Amino acid sequence: MLSEVQFRKIYRASAWYDLTVTAVFATPWTFLLLMKGIAWVAAAAGLPGQMIEPDIFHVFFANLLGSVVIVWSLVRLKLNMLILARYDAAARYLFSAWMVYALLNGASFFILGMLAVEISWGIAQSLRFRKA
Repeated sequence: MLSEVQFRKIYRASAWYDLTVTAVFATPWTFLLLMKGIAWVAAAAGLPGQMIEPDIFHVFFANLLGSVVIVWSLVRLKLNMLILARYDAAARYLFSAWMVYALLNGASFFILGMLAVEISWGIAQSLRFRKA
């Protein structure tokens, strides 16, 4: 069982991770650059699955996701309430479910790396801890 201090470090690290990784989704320009990079890495690695050229609809929803996750990350960092870790874990399990759905429907295996990270953060934020 983790101490509250250890759990709080995990919780805050996950918020910082989200803030840094998701920021690139928040603008059309950075998202399109990201997609080109992901497509290049997936092709270079010979990963199976489909990569599509994003249209404005994809960009719009990616920008919404990026904006919401940035705000959610800042809320978690500012309020520093441990109950928010449980809600974040639930969101990560939902994200993971949609990643599995995408993989089962032909998405690039590039998603496997992101899936592993989401499940790991979800489990870490679901762990029991003892109050200080």
